[in-house]
Amino acid sequence: MGTNGSTMLAPLRQGLPPIDPSAVSGSATCTLPARYEAVGGARRFTRTTLDGWGLAERFDDVALVVSELVTNALRHALPSDVAAPDSQDAPVRLHLMRWSSRLVCAVRDPSRESPIASEAPDCAESGRGLFLVESFSDSWGWHPVPEGENPGAPSPSRGKVVWALFRLSDRI
Repeated sequence: MGTNGSTMLAPLRQGLPPIDPSAVSGSATCTLPARYEAVGGARRFTRTTLDGWGLAERFDDVALVVSELVTNALRHALPSDVAAPDSQDAPVRLHLMRWSSRLVCAVRDPSRESPIASEAPDCAESGRGLFLVESFSDSWGWHPVPEGENPGAPSPSRGKVVWALFRLSDRI
């Protein structure tokens, strides 16, 4: 993911107003194992990080989005043999990055497959994750991991980053 996440998030910023690099006020990364229990760990990491940044009031919306992005990565982006309960690898990463007026949650996984937002039937118990991400964040998107950001990984499986952006009130 790069040392500070700025390379990873460069495509995200292309459609946004220029961001002064000195305005980046926080960055935190968490590696997650290929187990569904990792969603709870991602939520705890998000709470701790937002509390440390003075953004505790944003926890509910951000944690919901983080939960959906991590769940999607575990459910749809991992080969079935990787998501075994005893797997000790950490193929999914959660990255939180804060500017004075923005917070970005980005989840990196090993798949290059595009996330697909679909309409779930009313009786379905799942299938609404990206709808929730879209509803609770100000914008979201995804991009493939650029060459060279995942050293040692086989070429076809460099992965992708799915991100969600939250606008914050201007803070000093």
